[in-house]
Amino acid sequence: MEADGSWPIVWTRARGVNVWDAEGRKYLDLTAAFGVAAAGHANPRVVRAGQRQMATLLHAMGDVHPHPLKAQLAQELSRLTFERWASARFKVQGSRFKVGRSAGKTIFCNSGFEAVEAALKTATLATGKRGVIAFEGAYHGLGYGALNVTHREHFRGPFRSQLGEFGHFLPFPVVAADVRRRNSTDAEQLRLLTSAATRLLRRGDIGAILVEPIQARGGIRVPPPEFLPLLRQLCDKHGALLILDEIYTGFGRTGKWFACEHSGVVPDVICLGKALTGGFPLSACVGRADVMDAAWPASTGEAIHTSTFLGHPVGCAMALANIAEIRRLKLVERSARLGEWLLAELFKVQGSKFKVVCRARGVGLMAGLELLRADGSPATAESLAIIKRLLHRGFIFLPEGEHGNVVGFTPPLTITQTQLRRAVRALAEELAVLL
Repeated sequence: MEADGSWPIVWTRARGVNVWDAEGRKYLDLTAAFGVAAAGHANPRVVRAGQRQMATLLHAMGDVHPHPLKAQLAQELSRLTFERWASARFKVQGSRFKVGRSAGKTIFCNSGFEAVEAALKTATLATGKRGVIAFEGAYHGLGYGALNVTHREHFRGPFRSQLGEFGHFLPFPVVAADVRRRNSTDAEQLRLLTSAATRLLRRGDIGAILVEPIQARGGIRVPPPEFLPLLRQLCDKHGALLILDEIYTGFGRTGKWFACEHSGVVPDVICLGKALTGGFPLSACVGRADVMDAAWPASTGEAIHTSTFLGHPVGCAMALANIAEIRRLKLVERSARLGEWLLAELFKVQGSKFKVVCRARGVGLMAGLELLRADGSPATAESLAIIKRLLHRGFIFLPEGEHGNVVGFTPPLTITQTQLRRAVRALAEELAVLL
């Protein structure tokens, strides 16, 4: 908290792309509240679905006595992921498993890190191996299981003595900023990654590779298009599961239903959350049916993975309504179209002469402007100062990346081009003040 009370603001109401604070001031939200409000804050149809469910059944009994919406949502997630990917419309990268008639099975959870931990459990049960390859800059949540694969020392350091340390971190390849060096630089990164991953996989104790298709909290870091196909090939060759953490990138954020679709890669397990419900705590670990069946034993009366609020009926009702809204409003297509325009506008900002060097990147409505000083070091103080000044002007942004020097754009997918233009113009004006 700032001593003068200028940060943070206290949210009291949100609707669509706008937020109001305790003093009644209105803001344009460029964060979608950590990517949650994909179909807009308090989407009326999603809210009504939650209200109806609260009036009917507020709580059920997790994995003991379920409710029908839990099965309906599990079926919908299967159709949206593995069944859709198995269709002729989706170009699939090779997998050692036959995708033809594949379906998905879901473990419901409450938060994103729990979905990751369910995926990690699935991997060790299915393969009998404890090791996991993860990546530098990765953010998979802060529970004790997830901390083993979350890279940033700020989060891991205080608790290292209690961690199992089963994660092995490799460099996350990023598309070269210099277009002239892109092909050669990208190829060299992937070559080094292949060599390092192969050495680890040959040891025989790696059961999974866990990765975000685009690192969001890591700084909107976009890998080369060959990255996920390479990981798919490595997993197939060495008998490991490919786990994709699409908690942030899922449900249209990158201009596809899921970011893996940009490269046509089908994972073995996918972790979902954030935009799943539009605002209710619910996440999901969805795995290919054959993988889940091989991993998880039939219950003998006491489940080996469960929780009190597992598959909460209100969350399931809201998720079904939210997915329907994303379809009805064509938000996936809208994200692709507006994201292309937004990146072009950020490239214009990148080309301007400011006190700091700007580098734009992103896919769909997940974009960022990295700020660097002339010597190449992160312009952290400048980034935070700009974000705070923009807040005073009525724009809510968040800093991303380990050094907090990336101004992130992850707005509700319902945002208009005019609203985005206002935000980009305000950002450019604040950058100019640094001169």
